[in-house]
Amino acid sequence: MRPEESQMIQRMDWRRFEESIKARSRFFSRTAASYLASIFDGIDNLQTRNGRPLVVDAGPGAPLHTLYRARAFRSVEKLKDALARPDIHLGPPPAPLAAAGRMNARGISVFYGASNRKTAIAELRPPVEAQMAVAQFQIVRKLRVLDLTAIGRVRLTENLADFGLVGRADAAVFLRSLIERISRPLMADDDPEEYLATQAIADFLAAGPFALDGIIFPSRQVVGDVFNAVLFHKAARVEPMDIPEGTKISASTGGWEEEGWVDDFEVLEEISGPHDEIDENGQGTERQDVPTCSEAVPFDPKDVDWRDFTLRFVPESLEVHRVTGNEIATDRFAVRRDRRGA
Repeated sequence: MRPEESQMIQRMDWRRFEESIKARSRFFSRTAASYLASIFDGIDNLQTRNGRPLVVDAGPGAPLHTLYRARAFRSVEKLKDALARPDIHLGPPPAPLAAAGRMNARGISVFYGASNRKTAIAELRPPVEAQMAVAQFQIVRKLRVLDLTAIGRVRLTENLADFGLVGRADAAVFLRSLIERISRPLMADDDPEEYLATQAIADFLAAGPFALDGIIFPSRQVVGDVFNAVLFHKAARVEPMDIPEGTKISASTGGWEEEGWVDDFEVLEEISGPHDEIDENGQGTERQDVPTCSEAVPFDPKDVDWRDFTLRFVPESLEVHRVTGNEIATDRFAVRRDRRGA
């Protein structure tokens, strides 16, 4: 590393790091990567005051083994699609439909979830009359995630000098800036470049020496011991539901009765059996649908998703919520207007 790069790394803070990412030059990219390495170096050895590590396990046998996800729908037909196949429509969107987020670039599919149903709904900030499908997803394999909810309670253990972690105040300030950025709600007038720094951090943590699978961070929408989570692309694949081939799935949202429309949400799976054919003697025979070679679809390795399954939809958790009102807490400030002479 050149001397000027080393000096820049030492002088960096969140603002300079963000500017270096936006500049997109090779020099700044290397500098930013080195800075992130210095920030996160030894993070496995950081603990909260009660001894909880910052890098925690998630999945089977761990305290964090499920996440909730919600989606709002304007169209009743799209809501029905989500109820019929929540593993598809409530999971991460396919790459072509994945919009840019705080922790993912456009076209990179990740899983944003929450610790409970209320938080998942609140994070959508849905308007009145919006209908949402909400479901729980089980984490089916062991993951390693960074728990940013504990940053405010970080302490340095006595042996951290062995890991070069003396004087980590700058790292703590940087991580608190990261928490503030990724917890901030997305706004329609956001500049996409504002996401570049947090997206770069997600890529670094997912593919760097730490090989983390996701991040836990505080909710800004719900007060209490709740959190949000993002699982990076490599850990965001949902296991398909076990549905027999040929099953017809239909969803209904209610029906008209004497007193008017009654909400009643139901999903019906109609499993089709073997078809009967009539032979030349008028006898029924069971037809076996065996595909011929001409019907085979050419295999293309590029079309295969090689990621392991990480999430499994919990069928009994699926609910529909309709927003009937919003309570908004505000701080009130008067605005003064002055006019002065030239």
